[in-house]
Amino acid sequence: MKLVTKEIERKLPALYSTEKMPEREKKIVAKFFSLRSDWTWYAVEGQRQPDGDIVFYGLVNGFDREYGYFTLRELESVRFFGIPGIERDMYFGSHTIGDVLDGIAS
Repeated sequence: MKLVTKEIERKLPALYSTEKMPEREKKIVAKFFSLRSDWTWYAVEGQRQPDGDIVFYGLVNGFDREYGYFTLRELESVRFFGIPGIERDMYFGSHTIGDVLDGIAS
């Protein structure tokens, strides 16, 4: 499965374009999750780089819950026994960061 489709890339606001928006109101464009751990990445912004990679900004649930940057290349590099270890939640729907923080969406 492709982690980022052309449709997802079109929907991604450019990096820093939502920084004046209240954090809880930011729309999640894509949710990625690990198949072997409880890590989850919620992308709210993203931008393709000159080298072809995409840099995302969003909420990361890992060791802690924090906002930060992550790249498509980083997500694609995770492997478990040679099998891709990160998937995109194709059924996540339309949610905001506030939905995740309130437990409405996970």
